[in-house]
Parts: sequence; C-alpha cells; structure tokens
Amino acid sequence: MKAFFVGLLFLVMVAIFAGLGFMLYPFIIVLALFSRVIISILLVVLTIWLLGKFIIAVWEKLSK
Repeated sequence: MKAFFVGLLFLVMVAIFAGLGFMLYPFIIVLALFSRVIISILLVVLTIWLLGKFIIAVWEKLSK
C-alpha cells in the first residue's frame, strides 16, 4: 500500500509541475527575450569599453 501512495504522489507532482510549466510558458518566453536584450546591451557596452581601452593603449604607445 505504501508503494501505491508513493507512485500516486509522484504522478500528482508530475501533473502539478506540468501544469505549472504550461501556465508559466508565456512568462518564460518573455523572460528569454528580455534576457537576450539585456545580454546584447551588455555586450555592446563591453565592446565599446574594450575599444576605448585599446585606443588609449595605442595612443600611449605612439606618444612615447
């Protein structure tokens, strides 16, 4: 009887998590798009910063 309840509990939990995942699907899609935009902005800022560091390093080498 104990094994039956453990199996039943497992099936109920799988159903709950499947339903929760189904209901959160739009949120996950929006979160993925938002994170893509944030990562793109961070990469652009990092690229501009690295370009500035490179220009300063070249300028100092040429000045000496």
